[in-house]
Amino acid sequence: MRRGKIEKLITITSILLIGILAMFFHFEIHFENTLTKLPESDFEVNISIWRYLFEPFLGPLIFFNRAIYALKELPLALIWFTFIYLFIDLILVYINGDGRREMLLKKLSNLPLLLGICFSIFVLILFIPLPNNTIINHSENSVLVTTHAHTEYSHDGLISQVGMWKWHKRNGFDAFFITDHANHKKSLQFSQAQRKGEFEITPLIMVGQEHSGSNHMSLLGLDGTFEAKGKSDKAVIDSVHKYGGTVIINHWFDGKGKAKEFYRDLGADGFEIENVGSDLYYNRENYEELKKFCVANNMTMIGGLDFHGYGRVCSIYNALEIPNWKLMEPMEKEKAVVDIIKNGPQEKIKILLYKDRDYYTDSSLIFRPFMTLVNYFRTLNFIQVISWVFWILLFQFVKERVKSSFLDPDKMLVLLGGFCVMFLLVLSGLYYSKGMSVKGYNKVYLEYFEVLGMVGFVLLVFVLLLGYLRFSRKPIIN
Repeated sequence: MRRGKIEKLITITSILLIGILAMFFHFEIHFENTLTKLPESDFEVNISIWRYLFEPFLGPLIFFNRAIYALKELPLALIWFTFIYLFIDLILVYINGDGRREMLLKKLSNLPLLLGICFSIFVLILFIPLPNNTIINHSENSVLVTTHAHTEYSHDGLISQVGMWKWHKRNGFDAFFITDHANHKKSLQFSQAQRKGEFEITPLIMVGQEHSGSNHMSLLGLDGTFEAKGKSDKAVIDSVHKYGGTVIINHWFDGKGKAKEFYRDLGADGFEIENVGSDLYYNRENYEELKKFCVANNMTMIGGLDFHGYGRVCSIYNALEIPNWKLMEPMEKEKAVVDIIKNGPQEKIKILLYKDRDYYTDSSLIFRPFMTLVNYFRTLNFIQVISWVFWILLFQFVKERVKSSFLDPDKMLVLLGGFCVMFLLVLSGLYYSKGMSVKGYNKVYLEYFEVLGMVGFVLLVFVLLLGYLRFSRKPIIN
């Protein structure tokens, strides 16, 4: 009876905390113009119906995916999850009294399972396109464009050309450039197929290439007569301009290239002022320095999505002011996009950043996962709160009416590990198949096939062993 009262108290407290954070400490998700740092009222957040239905399962995963320093914060969150789970287990061992040794062995045997489950969650968050929030464009003349994206015909891409097109359509874009590394012929074929009517014309596919010179550059508006192999930075930029294209210096913030003045003197047309391929924000001092430089030298500032088919969900949009877009032919549209990126004016280019939390530095991230969880609940709207309440109450209802032996946490953990095994091995097989189909273009498919396959196999062996011990009639580890 006492345990039942405690569980009900936890349920009520959880619901109250979620409601209080969402109602009284609410953070309104919006799109911010990164150049003015002001919200853009013409653009609204669209929440998928799947998010509403399964918010407790999808929402936190996507919110952690959007973390400012996702690749640092995600592992920290999973480490904390493992630590807290084991800590609670050890308390239960201590309280148990009799049979402590057997119970301790059981709880310690959970550790490899937990690590495998956490690895699977990490892969799920970063590699599987979950139904994230997207954009609704209410503006009269703004066209949403990506200038930096990679398909499986790039050595580091994990998405097909069709998948890239569907992804941009789902996220509300009007047009996008494919900028595969050292290759634009495959992108040209795909673009030509679209313009021949083989599939829908929106979003419009435009051809680019990422050139790895002294710094990575997006070469935009290529028509097949261009070749970059073996050329100097200067020759590449001149050639792109000769054929009517434009050149943007990518992720200059990473410090691997030369001084910004070097690229100005070469004739580059602009810089990525934001790039959300890894961290959501670059060092703000560098950002302000580059912004002032671009303004002083009349160079274009653009937002780089740097999408590879995995990693952060869509967090940045370029909104270009192009009147009568829907009335234009595809070639007219591409020419208008290239011209405004090359020549501006900057007032016609808005860089929109998806904003669901306040900015923070990476100086102290150890406890950040807890703050991220609090911030997640602050962003929920009424329907999302109702979704949480429904699932919490449903879980409590089921728990009270199903035999406790069926819901044994240690057995459930083995079953969850089994699902993770299937997930990792199926994804590994898929990557192997994809890797063989684009061999010579792509490296990461086969690299991830090996990693996922190895982890999946090791986890499979452990799950089978532990499953036998826990589900057999005469368990060795109860």
